[in-house]
Amino acid sequence: MSNYAKMSVSNEARVELHDQIGLTGAEVSINILPAGASVPFIHSHKQNEEIYVVLSGKGKAVIDEETVEIKSGDWIRISPKGKRQFFAAEDSDISYACIQVKAGSLEGYTMTDAIV
Repeated sequence: MSNYAKMSVSNEARVELHDQIGLTGAEVSINILPAGASVPFIHSHKQNEEIYVVLSGKGKAVIDEETVEIKSGDWIRISPKGKRQFFAAEDSDISYACIQVKAGSLEGYTMTDAIV
């Protein structure tokens, strides 16, 4: 049995990696919104924080009714209760990854979790 899983992501509007590569501690999705489009709902979470990275393009996130302009290279962390919705700019597609993890669950990271 292999200690890794690999897949390629196509140009679908949304791809969730949890089942695709057997994630056990997080959910990761890759999302593409065409110019002028938006996620069609506002949402929050019960336990999970979300970390977003803008892979390409630009747009905005509305978080708790506050508008945050976003562009390629930006990272945003949103706590579970934050109400969020994402929008592509009128003149630009936006592609972003969303990493969803249980808030407060990280016990070790980088060298505190490494075995060298």
